[in-house]
Amino acid sequence: MTTSEFVRGNDKVARALQDPDRAARVREIRDQMRTADEAYGATLAAIRKAGALTQEQIAERLGVTQGAVSQMERKPDMLLSTLRNYLIAVGAERPRLLVTIGGADIDVAL
Repeated sequence: MTTSEFVRGNDKVARALQDPDRAARVREIRDQMRTADEAYGATLAAIRKAGALTQEQIAERLGVTQGAVSQMERKPDMLLSTLRNYLIAVGAERPRLLVTIGGADIDVAL
């Protein structure tokens, strides 16, 4: 029976990033994620603005502070229940998530 030496996850990552090609790919993926996160935040703000509402008005409807709404709009991810509540506060009547898998659209109610 062979025993292997424990290697911390951070050490594995550091070793993997010593490969220039892998490090470049990681940077590229991180840049793509950052761009997607920025677009996500801009989309929530755009939805709010389309409803002609301020962050203060949304905050009042949600029972949170304006700062909390600002954080929601900048946050890279959130629970679906939080997204649903935000969308309803903006005025969405039937918030849904649309995904396409294998060419078929699947409409999921939030």
